[in-house]
Amino acid sequence: MNIGFLGLGIMGAPMTLRLIQAGHHLTVWSHNREKVTRFAKANGCELADTPAEVARNSDVIFLCVGNTEMSREVILGASGLIRTARPGSLIVDCSTISPMVSKEIAVELGSKQIRFLDAPCTGSKVGAETGTLSFMVGGDKAVFEEARPLLEAMGQRLYYCGKHGKGLHAKVTQNLILGNIIQAFNEGLVLSTKGGVAPEVMIDIINNTGARSGYVAAKAETVLRGDFSPTFSVRWLEKDLALAIAVGAELTIPLPVTASSQQQLRSAIAMGYGDEDISGSIRALEDVAFCKVRQAELIGPV
Repeated sequence: MNIGFLGLGIMGAPMTLRLIQAGHHLTVWSHNREKVTRFAKANGCELADTPAEVARNSDVIFLCVGNTEMSREVILGASGLIRTARPGSLIVDCSTISPMVSKEIAVELGSKQIRFLDAPCTGSKVGAETGTLSFMVGGDKAVFEEARPLLEAMGQRLYYCGKHGKGLHAKVTQNLILGNIIQAFNEGLVLSTKGGVAPEVMIDIINNTGARSGYVAAKAETVLRGDFSPTFSVRWLEKDLALAIAVGAELTIPLPVTASSQQQLRSAIAMGYGDEDISGSIRALEDVAFCKVRQAELIGPV
């Protein structure tokens, strides 16, 4: 089986490596020509000049790109996958994009007898490197089962969520909850620290009460160390909350807490923290509160 992969970013590159380690030969493409050339040479992949060239040589094509516009372009654009993908071939989009647009893409591909799954994943960079991602999949159930062995090369948990777009509905919901937890944690920790409670004490309290969460368990120590090296950046989470708000509008569901969280993340981006890890979003609140929680001290007006 010939496999293609588009997008070699924080998630895409290690996902591609997992497929290579499973014994598959890959054709790869990225908009970053220097990066993809270096990757292909180091890992024995075929290098394609366009997404269409990837599709010409592949039975199954995965993509993991940054946003809805990128996904639509590499699939349906002038040099997109749809131009050369064979009838019966399969495209699996692991990007987190608009569920509504993804359903439109599925219809366009279906008119050419090209099969499609939306399969956004979660687990960040570490999960991609270790093959422990979780995939939320939408599309035909039989096609999902056919793709299962390839998804299992990259992930530990596979969730079939229903028809086209439902995997993305699940992913957007998961990130909505994550984004709101992050903002609650940021506010709580800055509040307690400025009020005189040592942050390490507050974190221990959180981890041993009903306020505990997977996010706090995973990220609290990095906040204390001031290590905001990105595994999933503020910029991308803000984008995902915007997707959730758009889905809420489509379904006539008010999402006031999520809207506030998205604006806080947008503030962090405006303040220069967009490319830091999601845990770095706390820095925007630290700045306006004049309180760095990882130092357990007030820093005063500047």
